[in-house]
Order: sequence, then C-alpha cells, then structure tokens
Amino acid sequence: MKVRDILIDVIAALAAALVIIQFVKPMFVEGDSMEPGFSDGDYIIVSRQSYGLFGGEPETGDVIVAESSLKNDEGRDKLIIKRVIGVAGDVIAIDEGDVYVNGTLLDDSYTLDGYTKGAIEDLVVPENTLFCLGDNRGISMDSRYPSVGFIELDDVIGKAVFRIWPLDRAGFTDNPYE
Repeated sequence: MKVRDILIDVIAALAAALVIIQFVKPMFVEGDSMEPGFSDGDYIIVSRQSYGLFGGEPETGDVIVAESSLKNDEGRDKLIIKRVIGVAGDVIAIDEGDVYVNGTLLDDSYTLDGYTKGAIEDLVVPENTLFCLGDNRGISMDSRYPSVGFIELDDVIGKAVFRIWPLDRAGFTDNPYE
C-alpha cells in the first residue's frame, strides 16, 4: 500500500468522523438527577440536529442536554441532562408536590418518587427558553433553582435519543407525554 493510499484513507475517515460529530454527540450521564430514566454512567447518543437541521422545537417531555453555568469538579462548565417541562409561553406551577403546566396536572409517574419539592406560582416561561426538571426531583439541580433557571434555547446541545449502555436498557428514549 502506498503512502498516498493511506493518506486518502485517513482523510476520508476524518471527514466521516467530522460529519458524524455534527449530527450526534455520544456522552456519559453524570449523576443521579435523572433517575430512574437515566442513571449515572449511562452512555447515550444526543442528536445535535433534532432542533436544528431537522426543524422543530423542544417539546414537553423531551430529554435535552444543555450547557450550563454550573461547574464540574475541574472547574469547567457542566453539561446538564434534564426533561423539558415547559416551553415559551407555558405557565408553570408547583403545588404540594404536583407540577402543573397551563393549569393541567402533569402525570409524573415516570419520576423517581412522583413528588416535586418546592413551590412555584404561575411562572411564565420566557421566549427562547425552557423550564426543565430532572426525573429525580429530590436531588435535581434544575430550573427551580436560580443557579440553573430557565434554559436558553441557544444553550441546548441536542435531544437524548438513544441509550447505548447498559446493554439491558439500550434503546430509543421515550417521551412520557406522547
């Protein structure tokens, strides 16, 4: 095999990798804030183009990955994985452990304990933002807290679409509200 052939193969492989990286981002879930839906160490595929190239907007129930101002152990900005509860214009309320969107009680049976701590009264989700919660509401740092707050659409990296690991839980992610 000639050097030129090897170089062409390497360039083709790099080009293919760059194209794939534009569409998907494989990542490990860190922490337990999305239990029982996603666990610490789960390996997932995030579609970078779910809300970009393919159009559409995040919907209630989607699991998104976003940049945040929270810091990891190394002091770098932390990526967070959360479930969309409200989109622009929605009115969010949390009362006695229940979550309401536009006055309708959400079915939170998919959460770890079916209870959401905190109290919010008629909070309107601003334009170009999302209100997101973790599925493990007892420990999740999410839109209920000022350190996270509303998630800007520009900070959304993509939608969690597939779990690769662990193998016994591998498969496409689901939206409990569809």
